Amino acid sequence: MNDWRIYSGVGQPHDGMRRLPPPPPWRDFTASRREDTGDGSEDPSSARRLGVRRRLVESYAPRPAEVDAVNAALYLRRPLLVTGNPGTGKSTLAYAIAHELGLGKVLRWPIVSRTGLQDGLYRYDAIGRLQDVQLERARGGEGDTAAPGIGSYIRLGPLGTALLPAGQPRVLLIDELDKSDLDLPNDLLNTLEEGEFSIPELERLADREPVVEVLTHDGDRVAVHGGRIACTAFPVIVLTSNGERDFPAPLLRRCIQLELDPPGEEQLTAMVEAHLGTDGVADGADLIRRFLEREPGEVLAADQLLNALFLTRHDPRAQSLTRERIAEMLMQPLDRTR
Repeated sequence: MNDWRIYSGVGQPHDGMRRLPPPPPWRDFTASRREDTGDGSEDPSSARRLGVRRRLVESYAPRPAEVDAVNAALYLRRPLLVTGNPGTGKSTLAYAIAHELGLGKVLRWPIVSRTGLQDGLYRYDAIGRLQDVQLERARGGEGDTAAPGIGSYIRLGPLGTALLPAGQPRVLLIDELDKSDLDLPNDLLNTLEEGEFSIPELERLADREPVVEVLTHDGDRVAVHGGRIACTAFPVIVLTSNGERDFPAPLLRRCIQLELDPPGEEQLTAMVEAHLGTDGVADGADLIRRFLEREPGEVLAADQLLNALFLTRHDPRAQSLTRERIAEMLMQPLDRTR
């Protein structure tokens, strides 16, 4: 069957899903799960985000400003605030750092309008604990059965996990900070400056239980002493922003700032090769050129190009009209008003 389309829209049921090819490498979640060794030595999503052939791409030339900013953040133990249009590689930078420096799985904290500092540090399930205590009492009589320990109901968030004492720093991605409410950037200041925080629920019990085991964001158990967590190696923190708002000066003072421009021809070609190989670069030369020659100020994301390149390769007839229609659909400028 030569038609690349699975869904025909005629309403007649069929078994065409069996013909659906494997997903694009950057959307292959099953492969990234298979590559998870479980020892934390490699982020299982690195290949999906950075490209399965990234190690084979020798032509990739990182932008000097990007390299200098990352190294400044590493030397100074300061967060890196990365600003740029969607699709310029802001989030990917965190995975590239972790991959190259062998810092294990990236801790990701996606920010939405309701996100507060508490979400990043830890969560205490007081209701769950109360329900379990009541259940144990019902089973064992009036207080005869020991209640579960408080540590079973405390789980560290991505920021709290990143601040755990360790020999090597963790990489923490605080994604789209400009989506937060007005308070979060200011609320972060003290934690980013001091590299520590307290868990009041455990501090109140410190005399009776000086050491309590809690869950981390990764699902492991760690011991918390005296209800406080303080880092020994400041984490590599990458904060991303689409430039939709201004941040307070105290936050900017504590960060190394990096403005990412859209990828140039060299970076874009290397990105395509990392995901789709040299054939992908050759087959998609016209779409790559179209991406690079877009109107000044027109916002296009690199993953839009990757999507167009992947999908147009699956039309075996490769008719120019079909190819153009697909490219037009997938490479709509992100700043175009509808």
